[in-house]
Amino acid sequence: MKNRMLLLILLHASTLLPAQDNDSKTPALQRFEFSRPAMGTEFRILCYAPDSSTALRASNAAFDRIAAIENSMSDYREDSEISRLATIAGVAKKDMAVSEDLWKVLSYAKDVSKRSEGAFDVTTGALTKLWRRAFRQMEFPDSAALDSARATVGYKDLVLGKNNAVQLKKPGMRIDLGGIAKGFAVDEAMAVLQSQGINVALVDGGGDLRAGEAPPGTMGWLVEKPQFSGGQPVSEKVPVKNAALATSGDTYRFLEYQGKRYSHIIDPRTGLGVTSRQIVTVTAPTCMMADAWATAMSVEVNTDAFLWLKKQGVEVEIKIP
Repeated sequence: MKNRMLLLILLHASTLLPAQDNDSKTPALQRFEFSRPAMGTEFRILCYAPDSSTALRASNAAFDRIAAIENSMSDYREDSEISRLATIAGVAKKDMAVSEDLWKVLSYAKDVSKRSEGAFDVTTGALTKLWRRAFRQMEFPDSAALDSARATVGYKDLVLGKNNAVQLKKPGMRIDLGGIAKGFAVDEAMAVLQSQGINVALVDGGGDLRAGEAPPGTMGWLVEKPQFSGGQPVSEKVPVKNAALATSGDTYRFLEYQGKRYSHIIDPRTGLGVTSRQIVTVTAPTCMMADAWATAMSVEVNTDAFLWLKKQGVEVEIKIP
């Protein structure tokens, strides 16, 4: 399960950054950690600040930003923007103006969909609901229900018009931002921290990570990058700074049916959970990019997209048992 794949390793080094000289009036930086549940997981903020009030003020502002994004993009909330979009799906010429946040996420999602040739698709909402129930009940979805849900999928029928207007052309179409919204929220939380003068920070959205400047006296924030050894998931510790990481795989969440192992990661083109066992880790400039492409590459390793990402400075690592 992606949101458990990257675990932060707490640093045991000194929590103070010495002043540059004894006469400096600049206060030493101290290490602080805050957490809050959001978007179905736990968000954590680790940062270095001159005092607790500065750290608390900045972290609260960052958590408020995350909450606003959740209110807009959660398919669990009936009053969220994407839930309201679902109510007009398939209604001829009916669209809805959305917030700038949702517009940014949907626009980037469409770009990833095109470049991944449909391996990533946020119009899988109906399939997502069906598979969530299957995982709760631990039984394979009904074939007729699968066909019905799959018929609602298609990123080309997600139309982005003028003035942030969004239209869902297929009846029953629903948006699921589970493979991209957390990454966006992590990025926005980091932006809030930096706007308040906190640059030595790490935001962890249940395993989707965005690292700022390295902690004092280190090469970066130490995180665990998962892989396989002897067929079992293990991890290696790596330092990260000024970059984002996201990992996708079925290590913790899957359904076995008739001898096959189906991941919670859905292939939008077949409507089925991915059956290939692998761990995909993406390191990118932004967490939204890392989040989306970790999902896309878990569905299918697209060679053209892989080469394009490399040119953008994005690293994709694929580990198999």
